[in-house]
Amino acid sequence: MRLRHSVTLLLLMIMILLDFTNCEFTFTPERLCKCSYSQKDVWTLPPPSRVSMESVDMRHVLRWHPLQTPCDTAVRYSVQFQGEFELTVLNGSWVDASECQQTPHTHCDLTFDLGSDSDYNLHVQAQCGSQLSPWTALSPPFNRRDTVLMAPEMVVTAMGNALQVSFEKLPLTAVVRVTMWKRGNEQQTAVYTMLAEQKMLHFNTLQEGAVYCVKAQTVLHTQLHSSNTDTQCVSITGPDAPWKSLTAVTVTVIFMAGLLFAVFWFIVHCRPDACRTYFQKEPLVRSLKPDWDIQMPMSPEEVELCEQIHVVQRVDSQT
Repeated sequence: MRLRHSVTLLLLMIMILLDFTNCEFTFTPERLCKCSYSQKDVWTLPPPSRVSMESVDMRHVLRWHPLQTPCDTAVRYSVQFQGEFELTVLNGSWVDASECQQTPHTHCDLTFDLGSDSDYNLHVQAQCGSQLSPWTALSPPFNRRDTVLMAPEMVVTAMGNALQVSFEKLPLTAVVRVTMWKRGNEQQTAVYTMLAEQKMLHFNTLQEGAVYCVKAQTVLHTQLHSSNTDTQCVSITGPDAPWKSLTAVTVTVIFMAGLLFAVFWFIVHCRPDACRTYFQKEPLVRSLKPDWDIQMPMSPEEVELCEQIHVVQRVDSQT
């Protein structure tokens, strides 16, 4: 009985070891163990090294070092991920990252693949021709809540008696917290929040002639926030009054009238010698001068008709 128990335990251990080595374990009628390997299950390449995640402003990029083993063809890499849904619902299956299959690059953008706040297991595999490497896993698993938030890019513009605050490159799932105050009254600040999709915030009916200051920060899940932007201050000039446009038109008319008067006065009071200095008449080019004679041929009849005729005035005397 003890011998049978020992044999069973030994066979169980052999099965476990063969399972770890991807070996097919079969029993023959003679109770022989045969282990067969397929070529594709043999790892012939070293695994990718230094797998890390770079996540800034909810943009998640997996990176790894290139393979140092010589390869006759370009080395290709494939990435898979496994989240809470794959673990609990899909029985621990792995999902191929759609944009990172057989890629020659040593990075993979997983921003749209990691769509929940759960922990994700990630691993990378290298391939050279028909040769495969073992999978290299990211350790520890990644959660997008661990992203690093940077201070947002903010532009503050005064528009009449209003203020416009605009932002660029905001994380899609974050909100922006904007703080505004009037210079000289820093103790009374107003805090506003806006969704990242809006990208613009307006403050209307502000005090004309006052200076308002603004700063902002990005907030994610009320637990993670970026540093504040540099404070930007602008002066409120107020709405454009009608008299300003009327003044601009008047100044333009006066300027044009003065210019025309100066030109007319110069023409009238210009002395001949001075005008000749400023307005010199350039001689015509020789090719433009009419220095040729034009003679029309005449027939003999026309020449006879053109003889000179003397007219003698006759004076009748009166007897």
